[in-house]
Amino acid sequence: MNQRGIWPGAASSRARRVAHVTLLHGDAPRGLRRASALLVPFILLGVVGGLPGCAAPQAMLLKSGLDSLRAVVDTMRVRDSLAYVAIAETRREVSEQHDILLSTRAATGSTTRELFDQMERLETKLDEVMGRFQRVSERGSVAPPPSGGVDAGQLYDQATQDLTQGRYEMALQEFRDVVRQAPASELADNAQYGVGECFFAMAQFDSASVAYQKVEELAPQGDKVPAARFKLALSLEKEGREAEFRKALEDLVNRFPNSGEAQLARERLGTARRR
Repeated sequence: MNQRGIWPGAASSRARRVAHVTLLHGDAPRGLRRASALLVPFILLGVVGGLPGCAAPQAMLLKSGLDSLRAVVDTMRVRDSLAYVAIAETRREVSEQHDILLSTRAATGSTTRELFDQMERLETKLDEVMGRFQRVSERGSVAPPPSGGVDAGQLYDQATQDLTQGRYEMALQEFRDVVRQAPASELADNAQYGVGECFFAMAQFDSASVAYQKVEELAPQGDKVPAARFKLALSLEKEGREAEFRKALEDLVNRFPNSGEAQLARERLGTARRR
């Protein structure tokens, strides 16, 4: 037994236990294992320092070892904190890019579907126009010329060609001549619709509204009424008469629910409600 009442064998046994505990934690983080490995000699020296004359120097060494271990732990904490922040930021960016990708894919699919739908509707309208043009041409080829000496069918065909090629003033006059010369013929409502188309193309929307309304007056049961009602609504919209624009579309849907123009009207009503 020494002066502190500690057997030398007991001190050696304590040192061995400390070293054994250190080795048992070999799966600790690498930085912590290195710090522990550096600290073991200081712990052993501290235990041995219990011998006479070695207390003060060994206590200083033990304090230095503890400070080194604390510095390693603090460094690991800072490193882990920075890594956590970086991982969180990366996760947030990945989530944002994922949302952008999904929204872009959804918007692209919707736009493509709308384009196909519009193309199908345009093809249907083109077939209708070509059929009417053919019927009008056939009627014009057998109809007797009016008293003025000008065939109404030929005049209508010329007006349609001028309208298509952008000669709006000439087409307007020719369509009016057809209506004036043959107001009871099957060409009258088509020609009156053409008058509205000329005004609409020239951005004279107030005159276009009046012209489209006269289509139904000439032929209440004519096949141009739904188209004229739809273009009337568009003219009102161009004039900024929103309430009348919506009312005209609703009237079209109620009166001609199965027409192609009614489907277009439903789409425009849905767009107007989302504004």
